[in-house]
This record gives sequence, C-alpha cells and structure tokens, in this order.
Amino acid sequence: MKPQIAECRAVGYVRVSTDKQAEKGVSLEAQAEKIRAMAVVHGAELIDVIVDAGESAKSIDRPGMQRLLHLVDTGKVQTVIIAKLDKLTRSVKDLAELLERFQRKGVSLVSVAESLDTGSAAGRLVLNIMTAVSQWEREAIGERTATALQHKKAHHMVYSRTPYGFERDGTSLVPSTTEQAVISRMRLYRANGMTFRKIAEMLNAESIPTKRRGQWFAQTVKDVLENRLHEAA
Repeated sequence: MKPQIAECRAVGYVRVSTDKQAEKGVSLEAQAEKIRAMAVVHGAELIDVIVDAGESAKSIDRPGMQRLLHLVDTGKVQTVIIAKLDKLTRSVKDLAELLERFQRKGVSLVSVAESLDTGSAAGRLVLNIMTAVSQWEREAIGERTATALQHKKAHHMVYSRTPYGFERDGTSLVPSTTEQAVISRMRLYRANGMTFRKIAEMLNAESIPTKRRGQWFAQTVKDVLENRLHEAA
C-alpha cells in the first residue's frame, strides 16, 4: 500500500493600495497568476485567493486580511501564498506577529518574489532580515524627504501645490500681490472676531476664488491663515 501524502491546503492573498489600481485590476490578476503557479509547484490545493483592493499595508486591519487570519486560526489552511512580501505588510512588528500566529497554527508563508518559505527556520530568519532592512530604507527616505521639505519651506521654494498667496517663479515661491491683499483682509476680519465660516461666506459673496478657482469654506480659510509661509511673506 502506498503511503498517503498529507493534504496541503493553501490560500492566496493579493493587495493593491489604491482604488485606481483596484479598478484596473491588472496588478491584482498578475499577483493571482503568480500565486496559482506557486501553488502548483508546492503541490498544494489553492482553496481561494483573497483580495484586498484599495487597502494600505500600514495596518493589518483590512477586510481581506481578517478573512485570511480566520482561515489560519481555524486550521483550514496549511500555507499562505503571496506574490510579494510588501503585499502582506510593510511593518516589521506586524510581520513578526503574523509569523508567530502562523507558526502557532503550523502554517507556512510562501512569497513568490522573494523565493521565501517560512516552513523552515532559515526561511523565517531571512524574511525577518529582509523586512527589517526594507523598513530601515523607508524610514531613511522619510527622514531625507522631511529634511528637504523643511529646507524648501524655509527658502520659499516649490515643494508641492502652490499655496494661496504665492505664485511660482521657477523653483521658488514669490508673493502674489492680489492674493496677499485678500489674506490681509482675512486677517483683519479674523482680528475683529469674525468666524472662519463667516469669512468664507464673505469671500464667496464677492466672487473671490480660491487657488483652485473654487469656493471658500471655513477649513480653507483656516488653512490659509495658519500657513506659516505667510509669516515671512
């Protein structure tokens, strides 16, 4: 009698971070195809491919992820297959918790792009190292970006959308005479005790447009008056 091969049931997980990507569906289907192929390689029965469309990897509090964890916790799968590690999570802390949770239930995590299988101790070690390095890179980029933005703000250089009260001059921001005059009026109204909502109503009544040629709202007025760029304008 031939020995029975233990059943291996797998579930795939795919994710895209924006609604636009989700609408196109290209990335989701490409991920699913890789997962189906990997399931064949592992000789696993792929019972489902769970989709999180338009969901960020910053948190595991996503509908699809919660469904995946339910399958893991109830012992209905032995393997979780993903196309790429960052589709699962971008957090070292969340990854560590997921791996521990999977391990308690005897579930392996397989990542196609990184050729990783946490069914072995070596696979788990490599996965943790890769995620730690990835998070370090993101944090380093974030620090450099924040420093660059602070420099540009301090020197009135263009760093995003042109704020109300300024115009672009190459890579620099220069005060707009017309808009600065409006800001001066807004400050005067505010100094006289007028609410942000009332100021917005007055500007709209005079057909004074916002930077994007729209109507004023209380929050729009508040944002303009609290923009520290105007302190040195």
